[in-house]
Amino acid sequence: MQIALEGDLPRSSDFDQISELLPLDGARLLELGCGAAFTTRRLAESFPLREIVAMEVDRVQHEKNLLIPDLPDVTFQYGGAQDIALPDESVDAVVMLKSLHHVPTGDMQQAFSEITRVLRHGGLAYISEPVYAGDFNDILRLFNDEERVRKAAFEAIRRTVDNGQLELEREIHFHATTRFEGFEEFEHRILGATHSSFDVDEALYAQVKERFMPHLDDNGIAEFLSPLRVDLLRKPA
Repeated sequence: MQIALEGDLPRSSDFDQISELLPLDGARLLELGCGAAFTTRRLAESFPLREIVAMEVDRVQHEKNLLIPDLPDVTFQYGGAQDIALPDESVDAVVMLKSLHHVPTGDMQQAFSEITRVLRHGGLAYISEPVYAGDFNDILRLFNDEERVRKAAFEAIRRTVDNGQLELEREIHFHATTRFEGFEEFEHRILGATHSSFDVDEALYAQVKERFMPHLDDNGIAEFLSPLRVDLLRKPA
């Protein structure tokens, strides 16, 4: 297992990888850390899933998700990966999209115990984590340096594999595209995210904006290629 790969990486996305790697036809899927349910919606509208249980630990975002009127096959639940309110062996697959490193480091192994518990035997866990590299990361670390927690997330995955709870089916490295229509969208989506509180004073705000602005193209769009690692884990049959 490698936390990162050097050199050129293929371009892809979590959605494309999930489409290829997970059995979605008639499946019950658990999404841990669903955020504003963008990927939740895309999965629900694209595949014949039986149900998506979408959990979010940010209370403000969870309350917003409960108001979504047009996703009848999605059940929104409040809570974190370390305490999953579902019965044993009740889901076919679990996805965590860039959310494992947000779990408190002392709870990461408990989170994998819970994932293992709720997965059926032979079920898959798709764990996507950002790699600590790239232009976008260089901007983020000005106000939210995640190097320590991202390393802790990788070590938690490796321990889970080493202790036999889950088996490493496959590890995938790729570049994902992150797109912003101007600095205002970056400020809203990243600096204004309700799941985090950043200590950004005027001087740091100016520094972040100064680092961001050169990435805008002639149409005012900023696109970043960010390295991601996916660990596809299977619960032993």
